[in-house]
Amino acid sequence: MSLTPTAGEFGQDKVHRLPVRVYYEDTDFSGVVYHARYLHFFERGRTDSLRSLGIHHSELAQAVDPLAFAVRRMSIEFAVAARVDDALIVETLFRPQKGARLMIEQRLMRGETLIASADVQAVCISLDGAVKRPPREMAGKWQEFVIPLDS
Repeated sequence: MSLTPTAGEFGQDKVHRLPVRVYYEDTDFSGVVYHARYLHFFERGRTDSLRSLGIHHSELAQAVDPLAFAVRRMSIEFAVAARVDDALIVETLFRPQKGARLMIEQRLMRGETLIASADVQAVCISLDGAVKRPPREMAGKWQEFVIPLDS
């Protein structure tokens, strides 16, 4: 038997959904998720949404013209607390790209309850940190899943 972690999946609505569980290590002494751990859940959602599109960080770093992604700006709003053992869904959706900036919205859900949301601006960079436009081929992979701002 071969067990591999899930990378989640894109729905018909173009939103990527990744199931995650809250472990004890994610919480403070009271069993509530520590605020900085939400960054980890959102990062997994972004990484696995790209992985689902065939964009792998390890391959980008080893390419002839190596690339990486860096978060330039992130705004998080916490709605309600997540707790140890909660089964959550990280929802990731792409908004129209602005030059070298990849605009991403994310939500962390427990069923129909919004736990936290994030607006993320990521940029494609060379390994020396210089901002660069994503290669056309790579941008084309997520373009199919871009949701217009009025949606």
